[in-house]
Amino acid sequence: MMSFITSFFSGFALSASLIVAIGAQNLFVLRQGLKKEHVGPIVLFCGFSDAILIIAGVSGMGALLEAFPQIAKGFTLAGAGFLFWYGLRTLRQVTLSESMTVTQGASVALSKALTSVAAFTWLNPHVYLDTVLLMGAASTAQPLPLRPFFAAGAASASFLWFGALGYGARFLQPIFATPKSWKVLDLVIGCVMLFLATLLLVQDL
Repeated sequence: MMSFITSFFSGFALSASLIVAIGAQNLFVLRQGLKKEHVGPIVLFCGFSDAILIIAGVSGMGALLEAFPQIAKGFTLAGAGFLFWYGLRTLRQVTLSESMTVTQGASVALSKALTSVAAFTWLNPHVYLDTVLLMGAASTAQPLPLRPFFAAGAASASFLWFGALGYGARFLQPIFATPKSWKVLDLVIGCVMLFLATLLLVQDL
């Protein structure tokens, strides 16, 4: 029994240490959480996406990516392109004379929000490095019968983190009660997106 618990929390701890880092996906979830817009579907999408990738890694999918590095290169270029587009789009919002507050502003359709978070998730090559390759490699230290518990722990950390990020963002709403605060947030998000896009291209050279 203790072996199952140990494997579960080993996966949980490793996943938690990887997922908390600030990235495009986390910033998008935070922004939607502040807006209280489609939080549930976005949190579930992120959690299930990570779970699928973690299971793939534990099942040995990482070896496929290592054997065909051009797959990762394709994701890198597509991800960098999307991050550049989204970063410029977000910075453009900063220059607009009108900016949203917590209680007002342009609403985003659920389909559009899910499309965006899907791009942040599946076009990010680092997510494959963390979930498929790294988690997959770490799982090999576990006995074969215990690997499902390792994967379950890792996926649980993902669901917990995105739930806390999406639903916990509302506690920051007093800070974002003015349009100026949203302009600062969009400026930070836009700059981070452009930085991440540049980083992807530089690392791929």
